[in-house]
Amino acid sequence: MSKLPIILIIDDERQSQEALRRVLGDEFQVLTASNAEEAENVLDQEMVHAILCDQRMPGMQGVDFLRNVRERWPDPVRMIISGYTASEDIIAGINEAGIYQYITKPWEPDELIRTIREGLRLWQLQNASAQASLDLKVAPAMLESQVAKKTDRLKRAHHFDRIAHAPHSPLTEAIDMASRVAAFDISVLITGESGTGKELLARAIHYNSPRGTKPFVVENCGALPDQLLESELFGCKKGAFTGAYEDRIGLFEQADGGTIFLDEIGETSPAFQVKLLRVLQEGEIRPLGARLTRKVDVRVIAATNRNLEQDVHDKHFRRDLYYRLAAFPIHIPPLRDRPDDIAVLTKRLLADTARNFGKTVTHLSPAAMALLSAYDWPGNVRELMNEMQRMVALAEAPIIGPELLSPRIRHRQPAASASQPQGQSLREQVDLLEARILAETLQRHHWNISRVAEELGLSRVGLRAKLARHGLERPD
Repeated sequence: MSKLPIILIIDDERQSQEALRRVLGDEFQVLTASNAEEAENVLDQEMVHAILCDQRMPGMQGVDFLRNVRERWPDPVRMIISGYTASEDIIAGINEAGIYQYITKPWEPDELIRTIREGLRLWQLQNASAQASLDLKVAPAMLESQVAKKTDRLKRAHHFDRIAHAPHSPLTEAIDMASRVAAFDISVLITGESGTGKELLARAIHYNSPRGTKPFVVENCGALPDQLLESELFGCKKGAFTGAYEDRIGLFEQADGGTIFLDEIGETSPAFQVKLLRVLQEGEIRPLGARLTRKVDVRVIAATNRNLEQDVHDKHFRRDLYYRLAAFPIHIPPLRDRPDDIAVLTKRLLADTARNFGKTVTHLSPAAMALLSAYDWPGNVRELMNEMQRMVALAEAPIIGPELLSPRIRHRQPAASASQPQGQSLREQVDLLEARILAETLQRHHWNISRVAEELGLSRVGLRAKLARHGLERPD
């Protein structure tokens, strides 16, 4: 078991191996090989972070070996150490084998350690930024600056203030709880129906925590069978199981120092729950097919749409794992229980969607808003977002009317318990209520104007004037 980065030294001289081990052993876990065949055996079994290879080896040049490594094991940082400085070797190493550094003998201990540190820092940055690549030969300082700017943008985008909700929304309590726990390094379990925004809240917790400058990685635990889920989370060696075509660095290791978000944790099997519990208890992982374990420092935020307490009672979920994950539980109420949020979310989603689609849509008509407010949203915020995208895509005018709403929303009877939105003026609430009553009555009488006017005690002319004012038009 080791928290230290793993360095593979390849040198046919035992004396050179031992000298390097003595210098590097305090800061790195050092593995050694005397030739290419031994090195390949090590790479087959272990997740190596950096390779320090002698240029002159029996049977194969170091550059040739690292060229093969680049094809089969592309993740480790590759470095050559040699007493020969032929320019063609250096050029070949940089261009063909993706060599990070060409270190000449005799090497100076402090300089060697500094070089390896920089290479490993580059490896960490590569995992922190999808745009980064070791083969680009970007200077570590420049790459670190790029990652820092990207992280700063993410921190601003995922501040708790950016989570749209009404002032007196039931969601306020969940956000307040999340903001309080963000600073403390304990596990969080977020519960709520699908589409309520559990991942959004998890990201806000991470980016407003001391770990906010470190990686945030996500895994949907309900989407994969056990073996694939293990390889995704803990990593695997090539050939560890059918379909393992390459070495894979697990998400726990990628998230080292940061946060991992385990979505749909309630869908995992009892067998996998045992393995996850061990990782959380010991703070270490072992990639499938590897011999050595690796210490990881990761905060876990889990989420589920299931009642895990009931699943524990029914023995479908391990009690000990539940209490590991639910050190700080937070529940997100469904959208139907916070109708005040619909108008706020609609305004935000409409503006974002119109900007992304390049449309000049500005707002919804009162009638359209009334129907959206009356709908119970079984798919929660995700369903509302899909509906806004559909309407903006269909819109040909700045104002969206009820005719662009999906049929399930136009023709659905509103929930009897739907409350009036708060934080609006009396005139706005009266208009919204009037538009809702008109829309419901029109649907019930299939747009028979005479019957609607008679039921509501209006003249046909007066009814048509109200329909025009609220933007209610008969759907095709």
